[in-house]
Amino acid sequence: MSTAIAPPIIVWFRNDLRLADNPALTAAAQMAGERGGAVIPLYILEEETGDPWTLGGAQRWWLHGSLERLATCCARHGSPLVLRRGEPAAVLDALIAETGAGCVLWNRRYAPAQTARDAAIKQGLKARGIDARSFNAGLLAEPWTVRNKSGGSFKVFTPFWRHLSATLTPPPPTRAPAALKAPATAPAGDALEGWGLPPTAPDWAAGLRKRWVPGETAALSHLADFLDGPVGVYATERDRPDRHGTSTLSPHLAFGEIGPRQVWHAARHAAEARPELAAGIDFFLREVGWREFQYHLLHHAPELPERPLDPRFADFPWREDAAGLQAWRRGRTGYPIVDAGMRQLWETGWMHNRVRMIVASFLVKDLLLPWQEGERWFWDTLVDADLAQNAGNWQWVAGCGADAAPFFRVFNPVLQGEKFDPDGDYVRRYVPELDRLPPRWIHQPWTAPTEILRQAGIRLGADYPRPILDHGAARDRALALYNERKAKAGAAP
Repeated sequence: MSTAIAPPIIVWFRNDLRLADNPALTAAAQMAGERGGAVIPLYILEEETGDPWTLGGAQRWWLHGSLERLATCCARHGSPLVLRRGEPAAVLDALIAETGAGCVLWNRRYAPAQTARDAAIKQGLKARGIDARSFNAGLLAEPWTVRNKSGGSFKVFTPFWRHLSATLTPPPPTRAPAALKAPATAPAGDALEGWGLPPTAPDWAAGLRKRWVPGETAALSHLADFLDGPVGVYATERDRPDRHGTSTLSPHLAFGEIGPRQVWHAARHAAEARPELAAGIDFFLREVGWREFQYHLLHHAPELPERPLDPRFADFPWREDAAGLQAWRRGRTGYPIVDAGMRQLWETGWMHNRVRMIVASFLVKDLLLPWQEGERWFWDTLVDADLAQNAGNWQWVAGCGADAAPFFRVFNPVLQGEKFDPDGDYVRRYVPELDRLPPRWIHQPWTAPTEILRQAGIRLGADYPRPILDHGAARDRALALYNERKAKAGAAP
């Protein structure tokens, strides 16, 4: 008597590019083991979906590297990664027809267009008798499960985090499957090189390669290194861009090369093993909680990436200043800490968090340009671009989001530089034309005596730009506009 062979199971990878603690993959491996079926790992380069937030340039570079490493891991475990491009529902339908697959598993995403698309795909598959299931791989808690005492969504981070951290019991992360059984006939797939993901500007790609190694192995290594000691001073060092005081896990989390449950449990175990690290670890996990909060906001306010949560900012009279926007993008504002941050972003695809706040304040408060301009630029240039984090953090700086900094909180770029980069090492790293300027002047070179500038080999306006605006005057302009609108509205926006 012959035994029927179970239909293959498709595991649709998206922003969960790892084998360990991957619920969809774990479920597929278990089902295949019980039924004797094969597992087909699939990644779809999504096209023609109508999603306004398609991958930016830096994300495409990272995706290329991450898929290279994921493909290697899948092959080593027994079943090659299939790469296809197109509209996801059509790609899945074609692969099911080719392979006879009876089940499609994936991990959930939370961007509005993606959730709507995934729901339609699941409904369509089930209507045809295909087993379709989704799992949580990217968050500590699903956004719809976290409610305040009145049953609504949280609007302020501190009570959100207090509630979540008190009630959270994330399951322990699972290991990667020991093996994945491949189908008898491997489905055809695209060559990754044919997708043309890396940027065509060679200097940009070179800068990204110099700074980053995508993939699950690198993510786990970064986490281990961070928890081995640096986390102990995280509470103080995290604000110093001149030092290596952060985990640099953000791009790995954005692409799902590591999951928040892995981070959470590894951090808790480190705190138990080394109590002296506990304070830093608590502060670090609070930042993981901030990431959760942004997804909470996005779920309950799908308009977050496009419109201010505070409707009183919907018609805010932002300026138009193409020259100012270009100077900001290219790190040519004449304010060294701002320029260092924007050049770090362009060179490495990443920017220190403290400096992100400084450059965002400069764009929104000094230049009075809409926060959406900054959001779009970060989306294209950050390797860790994440829709919830990008939108939520820009709205926070602009003062129009949930739990936002008030609009009248304007970062002084000189004072911020002097406080968090006191010796100017960060500025010198990314603005080398100021390398010979003494610390006293490096954050405000336009005030340096002529002789100091000459000795440093700096000609303001030639080697390095003069400030494109006077911060004091720009601050007064922003506050006057704010107060004018407050008076008209009768309440602060």
